[in-house]
Amino acid sequence: MAEHIRIGDITPRVHYAADGALTVFAYPFPIFEPEELEVRIDGLPQSGGYAVRGAGASEGGTVVFDAPPGAGRHVLLRRVLPIRRVTDFQPNGVLRAKALNDELDRQTAILQGLRDEIASTVRAGPGDLPARLVLPDRGGRANRLLGFDSLGNVTAVPRAPVLEVPFGGAIPRSVEDKLAERLTARDFGAMGDGISDDGPALQAAMNAAAAAGKLLEIGEGSHRTGMPLVLPGAAAGLIMHGSIVYAGFGGEAALTIGDGAASRNQARLYQGLRVLRASISDWANEADIGLLLRNLDACTVEIRQVEGFTIGVRTLGDELGFEDSTLHLGRLVNNRIGLDIRTNSAAGWNNSIRYIGGHFANSGSVHPAVSRFGVRFSCAPGAYPRHNAHAFHGPAFELQRQGTPGMVDAIPFLLEAGDERGIVARNIRMEQCSPYVARHAGGANDCLYEVAYVGTYAFTGAAIDYAASATRAGGTVVALHQAAAAHGSPRLVAAAENVRRRAFRQTIDTADGVGFEQMAVLSGNPAGPPATLGGFAFAGLSQMALNPDSVGLPTSRALAFVVDCGECKEFFLAAEGSELRPVVMQFDAAETVLGEASRVMFSNMNTLWAGSPSHFWEGNADLDSLVGGAPINRLQRVTLHSNARYAAIGVRGGSAGAVLKALRLYCSPLHAPALVYGGSRKWGVREYTGSAGFDLASLGPGAAATQLVAVPGIAGGDFVQASYTALSAFVELVPTITTSAAGELPGTVTVQFRNRHPSTAIDLAPGTLFVRAVKPLL
Repeated sequence: MAEHIRIGDITPRVHYAADGALTVFAYPFPIFEPEELEVRIDGLPQSGGYAVRGAGASEGGTVVFDAPPGAGRHVLLRRVLPIRRVTDFQPNGVLRAKALNDELDRQTAILQGLRDEIASTVRAGPGDLPARLVLPDRGGRANRLLGFDSLGNVTAVPRAPVLEVPFGGAIPRSVEDKLAERLTARDFGAMGDGISDDGPALQAAMNAAAAAGKLLEIGEGSHRTGMPLVLPGAAAGLIMHGSIVYAGFGGEAALTIGDGAASRNQARLYQGLRVLRASISDWANEADIGLLLRNLDACTVEIRQVEGFTIGVRTLGDELGFEDSTLHLGRLVNNRIGLDIRTNSAAGWNNSIRYIGGHFANSGSVHPAVSRFGVRFSCAPGAYPRHNAHAFHGPAFELQRQGTPGMVDAIPFLLEAGDERGIVARNIRMEQCSPYVARHAGGANDCLYEVAYVGTYAFTGAAIDYAASATRAGGTVVALHQAAAAHGSPRLVAAAENVRRRAFRQTIDTADGVGFEQMAVLSGNPAGPPATLGGFAFAGLSQMALNPDSVGLPTSRALAFVVDCGECKEFFLAAEGSELRPVVMQFDAAETVLGEASRVMFSNMNTLWAGSPSHFWEGNADLDSLVGGAPINRLQRVTLHSNARYAAIGVRGGSAGAVLKALRLYCSPLHAPALVYGGSRKWGVREYTGSAGFDLASLGPGAAATQLVAVPGIAGGDFVQASYTALSAFVELVPTITTSAAGELPGTVTVQFRNRHPSTAIDLAPGTLFVRAVKPLL
């Protein structure tokens, strides 16, 4: 084999007329690299959809298309080389033959390309006499025709006829120039009668608009097409007064606007877009798309109607991004997915888009057994997943959930890209939808859905459905149904503004335990282990360090508020301190602890299941851990499982130096969950009481009598008081703490009655003896 390409005397271009079946086209000239071969179809450069083979071979190679070009389409293959040096011969260096041959081959190939281009230009013949062939200056040739004078020199002659608008400062223009201002589909033979196949005429018009950088106008009427249409991004825009009716094969995008890396598709106007399918799709193939918008940037798009496709409208960030644009949405009807917001590569993105309006609707008779969604956020495998800053204003959804309860999913928003951020939808209207405004399938964060109206009296729809694959509780629903003004003020469920001031000596669970008012103490390694709320929530345990102004929490201890979450499943946890890890325990209606199957989610961190014996769901980071230098985990939404009836929500020590100062728990103002402590519960209270019926016998002057009252949980050092319903002013009560045996609990209080009258016996009426004991603060 030769060591370098042999450059023969052959024109570096070849033309073909496609037959609709052939996919392989030969080029008989050599190229050095695949990207040096330019491929055009009907004069338009192609950025993909083919592979170049044979680069580096003297005899040339082939171009293999993924799909055969349509019959009658013109295929051009030509070599285009950049004019540049690729070698540099060093002084006194070795002059290698291969390097020299390669450089001369490349220069010869460049000269062949220039010769081919010169052959296509207007020029004088080699036997012609010299003539002046330089164009007149711009002012002398404006609005005139190019011609030749009597000597054969180039000149400019007037155009006729000419037009001039009737306003001051106007200049004469030719009819052709005036007509070329805007291209219309009818200029290329489109009929718009709903019967003729306008596909070739529409595509020819779109190609011309792209080639000239013009705005294309499609007039009134129904423009039926049997072929998918593409308006390249080089076109200045599109205005539609009629509709495109797609009657071609399935699995295609009926109308694609914009292209890939060859064009930025920037600052374009697309108005009145209306794409209908001749027959409704079977909803099985997601490649069946009505309107595909690719890589738009700073564009304005008005969509009047897209109907009958698997995906109605798809916005796609592909080789470049889809961003900073405004979409006015009209009727998106009888599509399984009305709007699909998607990325298709790691280099593409789909961010910062505004959506105004939109009626997402389905007929009750269209594929009643198939789930449907209004707006979906998605990405191809390996593509960029972080769609962010999408704002919807006033979308309406009438998706037909097919029965009550719904037999199929009919959900307005589906977030399945995995990492969506800042999706905000306001003034949402829902009719015949599932009882969820959104489904989150990944780690979406900071999403807000404001539901203004739901067509059910119960106002179902004010919730988010978290799929099994979801990792974050990243959505908030604001239901504008009752007390709308209260939505700006979340309800405070419980607050320990100074946890240190709540600490008291607690001896029910351990002799030297430390308890906290209104709060339960949790252990990371409880003995047994217990199985119910009463066993897991301790009144007080040791190992918590009481600093002057804070509480030190070891990693094996947690402080939590216990709530009745039968109605409310969404809470908000705020903590002040350092190195604190959020924890949650859940219990069913029988107060049995729930396991790993009943998942808990936080808003700004993932949750981990600690397993037995603690049964903690806990965050994977401390609340004050830094991400990019900022403590983004400090504010946490807590989403409980639907099985939960009771929950302990709080913090544990994330490390040995953890310190807790304050803890607060909030929820939506639509709920008023009860804080569970005291009463029949042993935790969270300093005060204990007991009572007994009593009939005091007659007491002589200075005499005394005693009565025992059981008060479980008391211990020496507790503050004790006693009262009697029939007490006389001359009878003194002296309560003291006793135990059934030394150091054992529960205990009793001995109340002594003593007659202080110096001379008279006292006989009190029967009554009730009350005893109150208070644990001392620490």
